[in-house]
Amino acid sequence: MRSLSLANNEKNNEKIGFYPLRIVRAESREVVTLNVFVMIPFVKFQGEYLNGYRIGSYPSVPFKGLSIYEPPRGFIEVSRENENILVSPHFTLKQFLCKQNEGYPKYVVLREKLLLKLELILEKVNEKVYQCETLHIMSGYRTPYYNEIIGNVKYSRHLYGDAADIFIDENPRDEMMDDLNNDGKMDYRDAAILYEVIDEVYGKAWYKPFIGGLARYKKTSSHGPFVHVDTRGFWARWGD
Repeated sequence: MRSLSLANNEKNNEKIGFYPLRIVRAESREVVTLNVFVMIPFVKFQGEYLNGYRIGSYPSVPFKGLSIYEPPRGFIEVSRENENILVSPHFTLKQFLCKQNEGYPKYVVLREKLLLKLELILEKVNEKVYQCETLHIMSGYRTPYYNEIIGNVKYSRHLYGDAADIFIDENPRDEMMDDLNNDGKMDYRDAAILYEVIDEVYGKAWYKPFIGGLARYKKTSSHGPFVHVDTRGFWARWGD
């Protein structure tokens, strides 16, 4: 099992990067690997670029004064060497990278709670609908620069590292939603099945820490159907 832990390099006494921490249970010798990333603190970020990678500018005023819309704590530095590292049992760092076409190093904001929510969704999908190893992350982190280019809303949760646009892409793996209802089509009805799996756990006491946005989107000329999830901390619904 692997999981993600984040730490800021506030005092410059830790080197930015990735540190695998192996935890061994004495009785069973079971091993858990905790992947620790020492981030570049946001306070070290100036202008619109970070080591040549364009981040853009975060909103100077949080949306409605909410703390969840304050700039992120820091950025994980991503290289070709570490991008395929597991940040949870079924998701890799690379899956959450912004889609903008720039070289390495790249930078990503990623919150642990989002990973926990995605693992929970994946578990429910395998129980109720479909056997799959992971969920396809169509869009994870977005830099403010890229978010503006694609015309998305200013305060998108994707900027803050706790949102993902997801679909099931297992058979075949072609970067499109699978035909979950076996009607011979790939459309919004398949996204609805995934949506309903997630919606079913809303309202349960144990799910409260993962409350956030939930939306489904139809197929367009630029993308297939998908479902949006985030962990903003309050209930929000929209979409087709």
